[in-house]
Amino acid sequence: QVQLVESGGGLVQSGGSLRLSCAASGRTSSAYAMGWFRQTPGEERSFVSAISWSGGSTYYGDSVKGRFTISRDNAKDTVYLQMNSLKPEDTAVYYCAARYVNYRDSYYQESWEYDYWGQGTQVTVSS
Repeated sequence: QVQLVESGGGLVQSGGSLRLSCAASGRTSSAYAMGWFRQTPGEERSFVSAISWSGGSTYYGDSVKGRFTISRDNAKDTVYLQMNSLKPEDTAVYYCAARYVNYRDSYYQESWEYDYWGQGTQVTVSS
């Protein structure tokens, strides 16, 4: 199993930036793909971004393309989400997720495809 802990959320003004981190622990010696999702009250969890184990494949939701960047440092077992040009509609609880993979370049954008989740970190963007 892998355990995930997010950090880096907070309150930021519109147009500002935040960097979220997701630290993995446990069985991190096996390859795992990672993703970021977000959720607002009363809504389903929505896809934000995903990255393969190799880091060579990334994918973004339409609403964050060009503003968010996902990256990972496997030596530190950490995935990052750099969020720039933040908008009030980016306000949500952000979750990171992981699943073990057989292929280094696999990535996933559906929440049901992930097996492990962090507890979430709140991001609030004021107008």
